[in-house]
Amino acid sequence: MHNATKLREALKRPGALKVVGAHDALSARLIEQAGFDGVWASGFAISASLKCIPDASFITSSEQLEVERNIAEAVNIPVIADCDTGYGNALNVMRTVNDRERAGIAAICIEDNVYPKRCSFYAGVRRELIPVEEHCGKIKAAKAAQTVPDFMIIARTEALIAGWGQEEALKRAEAYAEAGADAVLIHSKSKTFDELRNVYRLWSGQVPLVVVPTIFDQTTAEDMQQAGAKIIIYANQPVRAAIRAMKETLALIRKDTRPGAANDRIVTLPEVYDIVGVPQMEQDEKAFLPVGGEKITAIIPAAGFEKQLLPLIEDKPKCLLDIKGKTILERAVGALNEANIKEIAVVRGYKKEAIALPNIRYYDNDRYEDTGELFSIFSAESEMKGRTIVLYGDIMFDSPILEKLLKSPADIALVVDLAWRDQHQRGGPSSHLNPDLVTFAEPPGDSSHSRFVMGDDEHRVVKIGQHLPIDHVHGEFIGMAMFSEKGTQALKDCYRSSQERYRSSGFHEASSVNKASFTDLIQEMIDQGHRVDAVPIFKGWMEVDSFEEYQKAWAQIRQ
Repeated sequence: MHNATKLREALKRPGALKVVGAHDALSARLIEQAGFDGVWASGFAISASLKCIPDASFITSSEQLEVERNIAEAVNIPVIADCDTGYGNALNVMRTVNDRERAGIAAICIEDNVYPKRCSFYAGVRRELIPVEEHCGKIKAAKAAQTVPDFMIIARTEALIAGWGQEEALKRAEAYAEAGADAVLIHSKSKTFDELRNVYRLWSGQVPLVVVPTIFDQTTAEDMQQAGAKIIIYANQPVRAAIRAMKETLALIRKDTRPGAANDRIVTLPEVYDIVGVPQMEQDEKAFLPVGGEKITAIIPAAGFEKQLLPLIEDKPKCLLDIKGKTILERAVGALNEANIKEIAVVRGYKKEAIALPNIRYYDNDRYEDTGELFSIFSAESEMKGRTIVLYGDIMFDSPILEKLLKSPADIALVVDLAWRDQHQRGGPSSHLNPDLVTFAEPPGDSSHSRFVMGDDEHRVVKIGQHLPIDHVHGEFIGMAMFSEKGTQALKDCYRSSQERYRSSGFHEASSVNKASFTDLIQEMIDQGHRVDAVPIFKGWMEVDSFEEYQKAWAQIRQ
C-alpha cells in the first residue's frame, strides 16, 4: 500500500491525526515508535540539521528530497513533506510532486509565500504573498502532475502571518480548496488559538483543515479537533529537544571530561542498536550470509569489590591490577580478540570510571555492593542474543583453554580444571579462595590421558557450587563458560523464571537471586533438566582474588 493511501485511510477514522516534525530518519523512527499517526518532514528542522542554515529556501529541492526519502524508508506511517513554495512556479511544483511520489511521500504542503520563502516566525522579515490566482495555478498543476491517485496536496496560506486578516485568510483557503487542494493549512502566529477558531467557524468544510500549533502551544489536541482541525502537526519539537539535550550533555562532558558523566542523560548503545535495526541485521546475517564463523559475544563481569585485595584496589577495580605491564582485563580482551571475538561487553561497578578500554561496550551495576555476580552478568542481558561467552573479570588463562572451549559442540559448556581433584587427593590446600566446585555424572579417569578423553557421562556436570561434599568433587569451574544460541536462550529463560520462583526465598547457595553467583543459576539449569557439559583442562589458568594470588601471578606470568 502506498503511503498516500495510508494517509487517506487514516483520515477516514474519527478524530484528528497527530503528526510530528522530523529532521532525519532517526527522529522519524522515534516518532513512529512513540505512536504518532504520521511524520512531517519539516523544512525548518531539515535546514537546521542538514546544513545549519536558516529556513529561507537555501536548501534545494533535491537536498530536501533526499532527507524525505530517507525518512519515508525508515517508517511505516505516512510522511507529509513540507515543500515550502514548491521550489518555484507551477512547473517546478509538477516536478516536486513526481519526485515525492517516487520517494514514497504521502502528501506535500505548498504555501503561498513568494519564492524564496522565509520562515513564518522570523521576526522583522518582510512578508509577501503571491496572488491567489497564481497559487491556485500551482495547486491545479500539482493535481494534474500526480500519478498516484491518493497522493494529497495540502495548500497552505500565510495570510494571517502576513497580517492580511481573517477574511483574506478564509478567502484564500476557500479558493485553494476550489482549485483542487485535498486539505488546507491556515497558518497563524497568534499566541492563542482564538484567531484560528474564529476562521474555522466560517469554514465551508470543503476539505479537511490542517493546524500547526507552534506558537499557541498550550492548546490541546481535543480543543483543536473540536474546532474543526483534522490534522495536527507538531512541527519542530523533536529538533528543539535534540538541540537542548546535546547542549546540556556537551557542557557536562566538557566540564567533567569523563564520557560516563553523561550516562544518566543519554540512552545506552544497545538502545540505539535496537532503534536502527541491529537485531534484524544480525538475524539476516545469520540467515543469508555465508560467513566463516558464528558471531560470539563475550560478557565479562567486573563489578565486584574484594576487601582482601586492599590496598591494591583503593583506586581501581581488581580487573585493572597490573601484571607485568598488562592489566587482567587487557589480557582477557587480548585473548578474546586473538580468537576473533570482537564483541565484548564489560559490566562495571566498583570504581567504574577507571575502566575505559576502547572498542568495548560497558554496562554498570551500581548495586554491586548488595548484589552478586549473577546480577552483574544480567546487567548486560541485551548482549545475550546468540552464542555467548561468560568470562570472569579476575582470571588469566592460556590461549589454548579458550580455543578448546570454542570447539565445544555443547549448548552449555563450562571450563573445569581437573587439577583440583589431584591436589585434594594429595592433601594440598586449595589454591583459590572459595573455589567453584564441580561434580560429574561419572568420575573422570585417573590417568593424564583419560582426563581429556572422557566418556559422555564423565563430561556431564550434575553439581556445581562452593559447598559440595569434597569426596564427590571432580574439578573446579574456572569462571569461563560458553552458551550456544539455544543455551543462551535457556540461560535467560531460567534467570527470569528463577526471579519469579525464588522471589521470597533463598536460591541454592545464595540468600536470594539478586545475591546469587553465576554457579547458582547453572545449578538451577541442571535441576530444570538442561544438560551442562564440562570442557576439561589441567591447570593453565590463575585467579587473582587475594594478595597472595596477586603475588603468585607476578611470579609465574612470563610477560
